[in-house]
Amino acid sequence: MFYKKENGWKDIEESAKKNVMDFSEGYKEFLDTAKTEREVITYSQKMAEANGFVDAESMETLKAGDKVFYNNRGKNLILAVIGKEDILKGANFVVSHVDSPRLDLKQNPLYEDGDFALLQTHYYGGIKKYQWASRALSLHGVVALKSGKLINIVIGEDPTDPVFVIPDLLPHLDRHVQRDRKASEVLKGEEMNILVGSIPTTMKDGEMKEHFKYTILKKLNDDYGIVEEDFISAELQLVPAEKARDIGLDRGIVGAYGHDDRICGYTSMISMFDLKETPRRTSICYLADKEEVGSMGSTGLQSRYLDYFMGDIIYKIVGDKFNDQILRKVLWNSHALSSDVNAGLNPLFKSVHDEQNASKLGYGIVLTKYTGSGGKGGSSDADAEFVAELRSIFDDANIKWQTGMLGKVDEGGGGTVAMFLAHYGIRTIDAGAALLSMHSPMELASKYDVYEIYRAYKVFYNF
Repeated sequence: MFYKKENGWKDIEESAKKNVMDFSEGYKEFLDTAKTEREVITYSQKMAEANGFVDAESMETLKAGDKVFYNNRGKNLILAVIGKEDILKGANFVVSHVDSPRLDLKQNPLYEDGDFALLQTHYYGGIKKYQWASRALSLHGVVALKSGKLINIVIGEDPTDPVFVIPDLLPHLDRHVQRDRKASEVLKGEEMNILVGSIPTTMKDGEMKEHFKYTILKKLNDDYGIVEEDFISAELQLVPAEKARDIGLDRGIVGAYGHDDRICGYTSMISMFDLKETPRRTSICYLADKEEVGSMGSTGLQSRYLDYFMGDIIYKIVGDKFNDQILRKVLWNSHALSSDVNAGLNPLFKSVHDEQNASKLGYGIVLTKYTGSGGKGGSSDADAEFVAELRSIFDDANIKWQTGMLGKVDEGGGGTVAMFLAHYGIRTIDAGAALLSMHSPMELASKYDVYEIYRAYKVFYNF
């Protein structure tokens, strides 16, 4: 029997098509509401609590059917449903990251030049810098005051809000400054400064030298009670101000910022909420941070937080029998979907893809056996037995799936969190969506795939 990829839209029934379209409306709302990792975690915890999940730290013991969550510093969320089977036989993880490429403000960002107030930025993750110029941007984040108070800021999402922009150079004058630059330098990192003000203060003060900067500082102080020094203890991010939109006359694609990787975070969370029965194995939805910069830091997957919450779960199930070897055994017997996106076949740039092995939009969830680059560098490379098991359970559930690669062998490549899960001995494979325009301010994903990924994760939790 030949393996043949098929577009899922071709034979879809009207009732199924309605399910696909309806599901994507909730997903678009999520994308519009949660544009930073902190916002995703806040949004997701509220949904979890509404679906009966309770803070695991408040529980002394855990038993089959219990639904708990762990929140790590507002940037990781773990949802767990305790399964019927002995925890020593392992757990099923669906692990997604909820950080996306963006612009972060520097710690001392505000200055004025040319009768403008501007903010300096440092880009986060792999981006094409020129795509961020002359685009409406919104400001999201938190400012931590010395008093301990946390100020939440969102400016640019409401239609009545102002937005922010990197002013690009007009084509009439770019011949010697921009036009001959390499694509990666059309806009350089130190040129990615945000226009935030253009009106000087009317306050008369002979000592004052920065009248445009003062206007902005006064506005921030009046509205939020912050002063310039507070930027030092702030996490403020600039993201595209656009809302998620349907793409094409047939409305089959969602165009939005942050599909990578909130498409997997949202579907892994909703599929867990929709489990009708207690799963056989303990099921875990892990929303991670820092993937776009190497999974470093205390909220990245290279931290020891996996040991922390899994140790807590196991201890609350087995009690005084707990020891480190039991933790290692549980992880070694576990399975995981490293739920991240792949590069869909781009009809404008087909030369970078191996078409026979490339993933496509509308063909269902993508199983990526290995990622990496330059000879599979930085890849965990899932074992054949695990791939076969997934083929079986997805086929049995009539889940549309496909395989994928991140471009031709010597064309480029990339990595995911899979290697950090496999480090524990967890049998791991990448499984997520095919995207066009990945890492851009507007990525493209098929609505069909969004729904099929949701269905696939739901089946995997019961695997």
